[in-house]
Amino acid sequence: MKKYLTLILSGLAILFLAVSCSKENNEEPDLTPKDITLSAAAPVAIQSSNEFGIELFTKVTESENENLMLSPLSASTALTMLLNGCGGDTYSQLQGTLKYPAGMTISEINEAYKSLVSQLLVIDPKVQLALANAIFYRNGFNVKPPFLATMSNDYNATVEGLDFAAPLTLTRINKWASDNTNGKIPEVLSEISGDMVMFIMNALYFNGDWSYQFDKSLTDELPFLPDGGITTDVTTMKGEVGSKVAYGNGFRAIEMPYGQTNFTMVVMVPDETLSALYPSFTYQVWDQLTSDLDASPEFGKTIVTMPKFKFSYEKLLNDQLMSMGMVNAFSEFGADLSGISDSQIFVSFVKQNTFVEVDEEGTEAAAVTTIGVATTSAGDPQPYQFIIDKSFVFAIRERTTNTLLFIGQVVKPEQE
Repeated sequence: MKKYLTLILSGLAILFLAVSCSKENNEEPDLTPKDITLSAAAPVAIQSSNEFGIELFTKVTESENENLMLSPLSASTALTMLLNGCGGDTYSQLQGTLKYPAGMTISEINEAYKSLVSQLLVIDPKVQLALANAIFYRNGFNVKPPFLATMSNDYNATVEGLDFAAPLTLTRINKWASDNTNGKIPEVLSEISGDMVMFIMNALYFNGDWSYQFDKSLTDELPFLPDGGITTDVTTMKGEVGSKVAYGNGFRAIEMPYGQTNFTMVVMVPDETLSALYPSFTYQVWDQLTSDLDASPEFGKTIVTMPKFKFSYEKLLNDQLMSMGMVNAFSEFGADLSGISDSQIFVSFVKQNTFVEVDEEGTEAAAVTTIGVATTSAGDPQPYQFIIDKSFVFAIRERTTNTLLFIGQVVKPEQE
């Protein structure tokens, strides 16, 4: 009898343990975003970065009908580092290009950056976010100590003097980019010309799992219509996932969260084409869209079909930045970078390298912005369905601050 009683009790214990484990495994995850405490000037700086990023993105799309992605946060960070070394009209032009208010001091801008970034990096333990800055300058080039001190203290930048003529220097700079993007951007420079004296760099890396993942068993080849092309089958994810849906003038949008929902992806699908959407796509449109999404109290279940995509992109941004007002900085004899050095120097180029991969589990994205400085001498109701079956815009933001990290377009999902 004792033997049978022991067996019965053991069985009940196993059953109870199994039920308990099942309940734990089926528990809803905590999807409450953590608030970020900002300095007084930080909300203005975030708005400025977003406005700058939207305008830069739309200017790049004017000439390119291909997969592309930029990082407003990376670009604005690197250019703000440069702003610390500008004077006169060069400063005011770059400040205007970056959309910072005229009355906002450089100290307020730097403090806003520190306030935001220090918290962004640790806001969600389920999302890997890394941001790094660097100043690489040519050995023997006289850089003003206050500029380097600000880069080290406010931007936590790696500061190194290197022999720009040595082959190992190119390896060192590219390795820094690779190390700070988890190997996704292995090269940002193919050579260092003799007139280069400094590289101002920012690297941004993001890796987040969807809060509600797509079911891999439902992934299939489905039709997709690219702008200016013909319908073709592409690898497409499908799943009933938590999301928010909103509508704007000429587009419909969906927002899907990562981790504890601080970070999200917003996808905008045009009613017609991307080229028809962009002329009216401004920061104000983005701000209204994110406000509408934030007004929705929770992520409701939606059946989403969305192409998987993966690509790398590289873009020289000189022309776009000059059209936005950053003119003197690119002029050999008109640039005032006296905060960096008393030598006659100017911005030779501003470029961005990016990488993005989106699949059923989540998203991995990276960006490196490089500024080259040269010397002039040298059961319930049926869920709503949201189908993404044509060229679209995507963006990744932190939604409690509305910080825009990445924005891009997918014209052909199968193109890497």
